[in-house]
Amino acid sequence: MTRVFNFNAGPAALPLPALEQAQRELLDFAGSGMSILEHSHRGKHYDAVHNDAIGLLRELLDVPDDYNVLFLQGGASQQFAMVPMNLLQVGASADYVVTGAWGKKALAEAKLLGLARLAGTDDRFLRLPKQSELQLDPRAAYLHFTSNETIHGVQYVDAFPEAGTVPLVCDMSSDFLWRKIDVRKFGLIYAGAQKNIGPSGVTIVLIRKDLVESGRTDIPKIFRYKTHADANSLANTAPTFGIYLIRNVLRWVKDQGGLAQIEQWNRDKATLIYEFLAEHETCYRCPVSPESRSHMNIVFRLPTEDLEKQFVAEAAEAGFVGLKGHRSVGGIRISCYNAVSVEAVLSLLGFMMDFAKVNA
Repeated sequence: MTRVFNFNAGPAALPLPALEQAQRELLDFAGSGMSILEHSHRGKHYDAVHNDAIGLLRELLDVPDDYNVLFLQGGASQQFAMVPMNLLQVGASADYVVTGAWGKKALAEAKLLGLARLAGTDDRFLRLPKQSELQLDPRAAYLHFTSNETIHGVQYVDAFPEAGTVPLVCDMSSDFLWRKIDVRKFGLIYAGAQKNIGPSGVTIVLIRKDLVESGRTDIPKIFRYKTHADANSLANTAPTFGIYLIRNVLRWVKDQGGLAQIEQWNRDKATLIYEFLAEHETCYRCPVSPESRSHMNIVFRLPTEDLEKQFVAEAAEAGFVGLKGHRSVGGIRISCYNAVSVEAVLSLLGFMMDFAKVNA
């Protein structure tokens, strides 16, 4: 079997050891005579996996005891609604910093449920608004932002927006676990698993317990964070196989040396690609402001759309898949999530070098 170099934006590449473990255990999990896919979500075998995954998340991110770790469903799109449903009290207002398509969708959803205001943006989504440009409400219920925009390729790399005592709510779907963060700076973090930490179908939520307890109760129980926190994410049938694979990925992260090593690899990959783009500007042009460029989703354009189509086609023939930019913006996108190795990036850059020599 020949595996391709997977640069898809999500669902994305998974670490080979995590997949191989799933392959070994697929038919007979832990000597039980059945697959983890067949185990009850309330049985002892799955319960051990579930709690192991939660424990690894707490360990890797140093999640404080006053935060719940939840496994939910519905992706980030459901969180666009659940956040204001739970945290936006009647008569209160929430602030949103919009840096791309996903932040824009989150704000639109919040406006359906209460008072939500735009606190900062760059209309072209080519840079992050500066802290001094934000128009913040000190009485806001929360400040929501997206740490990494997969479509437009902008990311808060080293510093996040600040809002004083207002809780920070962050959609980290596409850069969760790319490096270690201080969870204590946030009231709530949510992330779809399908980028850095597992397969599609699972959403991770880290939420401060006081926000859980003060959440609104005039909404359906299944949409209350408290319902899932009280039941250890087992209020309904959990996506058991997805959580099992997350457990495998988290073990892999720990085995590599933890998030310090993962961050180093991610920074190395981004440096290699952006330096290459700078050296070959006649063929590849990155439109994003340098200080706002993403380490996870690196976007660029070629001189013509026809040449971009040719690039994607020839790359696929050479074993590099997932490079076509999002349909709403076009261009090329290299998604360098945790499971994409430095060696994979170097191989891609070799292809890009040859392509530029022929087509520049």
